[in-house]
Amino acid sequence: MSIKQLPLTLIVAATPKNGIGKNGALPWPMLKKEMAYFARVTKRVPMPANTGSVQSDAWKQANLEGTRRNVVIMGRKTWESIPPKFRPLKDRTNIVVSTQDRSKLGGLPEEVLVARDIMSGLEALERRVRDDGALPVGRAFVIGGASIYKAAMDLPQTKSILMTRIHKDYECDTFFSEDLEDSRAGWQLRTRKELQEYVHEVVSEEPLTDGSDADQVSFQFQLYQRP
Repeated sequence: MSIKQLPLTLIVAATPKNGIGKNGALPWPMLKKEMAYFARVTKRVPMPANTGSVQSDAWKQANLEGTRRNVVIMGRKTWESIPPKFRPLKDRTNIVVSTQDRSKLGGLPEEVLVARDIMSGLEALERRVRDDGALPVGRAFVIGGASIYKAAMDLPQTKSILMTRIHKDYECDTFFSEDLEDSRAGWQLRTRKELQEYVHEVVSEEPLTDGSDADQVSFQFQLYQRP
């Protein structure tokens, strides 16, 4: 399968009213458990077959390391919101979508791909895999921001959304465009078992709690999919 045909997965955290950002940052306090989940899921190369046990598949994952690599696709503002010491995101191929020329983006590492849109970014990655010996792609994740999410939603290969639902409203100026609960949109909430099979790890049945002493936040991991 061509990289351009690779299914896309959005991974996003949003409030009950679909707020995802405020002044270029997250409106809720740092959620270390959620950040760790994001890192694990976006790094984890999908296994060719599921043995039926989430935990017993660890040996397969170890055997896949170094043979394929997941890709994370983000807009320029999302890239700039990542602390410099953490970018590019480790153990993942980073694609930055921007209308600006690469030379104006502050000296990006050579390993980071820059493209004008999601599809041209995937095309550039396909050339790099074919011609320059880059690792083949495992999964492709779209990680924000709002305009990149919206562009991805319009692509037929966007089949899955990993949603972290924040159980508290915050003042936001940036929103996720799709109402996943609207049946007309065609998205279906999957079961916890299906989520676990998708992310290849055990997921808590109950909401998790994290945050600061002054602001404890409840949240839950979810999977939505469409045909």
